[in-house]
Amino acid sequence: MPAPSLDDELRDAIATLPRYSAIDPAAVPADVAGVIAENQRAIEAMLDAPGRASFDGLCVRLDGYNDRLNRLWSPIRHLHSVADSEALRAAYAAALPQVVQYGTAQAQNDRLCAAYHSLHDSADFARLPPARQQVIRHAVRDFRLGGIELDATKRARFTAVQQRLTELGRQFEEHVLDATRAWQFHTEDAARLTGLPESLLRLAAQNAAQAGKQGWILTLDLPCYLPAMTYADDRALRETLYRAYSTRASDLGPDAGRFDNGPLITEMLALRHELAMLVGYASYADYSLATKMAPSVPGVIAFLRDLAARSKPHAEREVAELTRHARQLGLDTLEAWDVAYVSEKLRQAAYDIAQETLRPYFPAPRVIAGLFDVLRRLFGLDIARVEGIDTWHADVEVFRIADAAGKLRGLFYLDLHARPGKRSGAWMDECVVRRRHADGLQYPVAYLTCNFMPPVGEHPSLLTHEEVITLFHEFGHGLHHMLTLVDEAPVSGINGVPWDAVELPSQFLENWCWERDAIALLSSHHETGAPLPAALFERMLAAKGFQAGMKMLRQIEFALFDFRLHAEYVPAIDVQQVLDEVRREVAVLIPPAWNRFQHSFSHIFGGGYAAGYYSYKWAEVLAADAFARFETEGVFNRSVGTDFMTSVLEVGGAHDAMSVFRRFRGRDPQPEALLRRSGLLS
Repeated sequence: MPAPSLDDELRDAIATLPRYSAIDPAAVPADVAGVIAENQRAIEAMLDAPGRASFDGLCVRLDGYNDRLNRLWSPIRHLHSVADSEALRAAYAAALPQVVQYGTAQAQNDRLCAAYHSLHDSADFARLPPARQQVIRHAVRDFRLGGIELDATKRARFTAVQQRLTELGRQFEEHVLDATRAWQFHTEDAARLTGLPESLLRLAAQNAAQAGKQGWILTLDLPCYLPAMTYADDRALRETLYRAYSTRASDLGPDAGRFDNGPLITEMLALRHELAMLVGYASYADYSLATKMAPSVPGVIAFLRDLAARSKPHAEREVAELTRHARQLGLDTLEAWDVAYVSEKLRQAAYDIAQETLRPYFPAPRVIAGLFDVLRRLFGLDIARVEGIDTWHADVEVFRIADAAGKLRGLFYLDLHARPGKRSGAWMDECVVRRRHADGLQYPVAYLTCNFMPPVGEHPSLLTHEEVITLFHEFGHGLHHMLTLVDEAPVSGINGVPWDAVELPSQFLENWCWERDAIALLSSHHETGAPLPAALFERMLAAKGFQAGMKMLRQIEFALFDFRLHAEYVPAIDVQQVLDEVRREVAVLIPPAWNRFQHSFSHIFGGGYAAGYYSYKWAEVLAADAFARFETEGVFNRSVGTDFMTSVLEVGGAHDAMSVFRRFRGRDPQPEALLRRSGLLS
């Protein structure tokens, strides 16, 4: 039989895609319950069958049942993030506990656990391929982490805690979304908007028109908030925006108490600690590290504090320079709402460059085409749009990825623009996971989501260089998911990869946003088509290390706060006090006492980074050191690119993360690479 063509493979992959227009929120809870019941019956029948003693008879079959639920639940979970509505929110809230209960019941299934232990302890285990061995090892570990060793009473409590934590995370995210869209600043006085770039003025005017008002409306969505804070000459306006943004979903600010996440944070921390204690860990931080690369709680703390100590002298000099420049601008004090504004003025004075100067050269269509070209040169990938796919919004596009041999690797949805009902930030998520089954290969499908400024009128979406970096970051995650050649779903793509290693491909890919040859592919003026001038690129490159120390300490502040909060938890812990202590230790800019950053810290209270935010810095070391090889051997060296693809991107979680890095680099990572890349080391 001849090998299937790319068209055949693409047709098979498209057949697995969700039909978003057919999703009826009212039917979601019953549909989820039906699949879960069917799966549970099938799992019990599987455990009664003689074939349960083999990998195919147990693991492959179980993956198939779980994949059936995932392919129903994944698009619903995604819509909750990108197309929120009252009906969908209610359906999601009703179905989510069922999904959590299904996972918990599986983790506490004694017969299932015994079957995996039997495989692990059998003589055949050593003869299995590495990916299959890893599936079994992870399953045995996860049964223990899921409470399999608890008695019936404690199992019930463990399940109840997990259910409640999931519900609290959902509420936290919804509060942040609701608080963000509840606040607006409307004005018909153009003088209040002096200094704002033309792109933001167009967006603000469009916001007002859509609301049926004259003038302009500024919102707390990042494409609006960040440029307003950076360029608004009106200091009072900056303070108004800052107060609204930094008190979102809290007990203070313009909507004080309306969406307050404070009680949710308190309850979440207590429940996480209880969960960890139930399965024998001293803290949730210890529990978190059971599945990560980092060796210990003291090891993570020492890592962060070492980075802070190396970065702080640079940051202190940067703050002193910033304060001097503020005085030159007539500001006797440097307030929190002045920092972005004064920083941009200083950047312009020092380097004659601004993010808004670069924006016209990065129209989204050009950036996307350039990104695809970069990936073609690095990895031999061919990326093309797929027409006629059912999506959740007219702006969403679908693409397929083929490798140099013309074989399909996967598909992805690209959703770039901010809009009402869409969670802020940028992320990659799984739609379909690669796995091999009796009928053939299931191709991976990814969601790639950003919140960039949308097109306004005849003007395309124009990105800042920082937003270009964000797009590359998320695409790195997408490549990790889509380029995998592992056929076992639990270790395919990003699955089974330690959380503190999963950021390696994303931060690695960011480096090409600073390379001259790559910038030539990514940029052209949206009106004239002219390339980014060489002099402007040189100024952009010179400004790369601008406030690198301050940026490093800001991330360490987040990471140390998160980790200490979970490592040092005691009943009635004062969350604000921990944050204040961390800031006194590592920060060089202390925000006002009424700042409630933690109330919208979705990474750790609504996402998967609890006791794991340090992962960004941990993986950034890996990424900087990996890129150093390209710096030595050529940033578009196809041989090195292929080596990275085969050593890192294709192997998923099938191998130990450190061995994956060593396979590519030939040695352990060196932290100096990050400091040097950040401009903090000569």
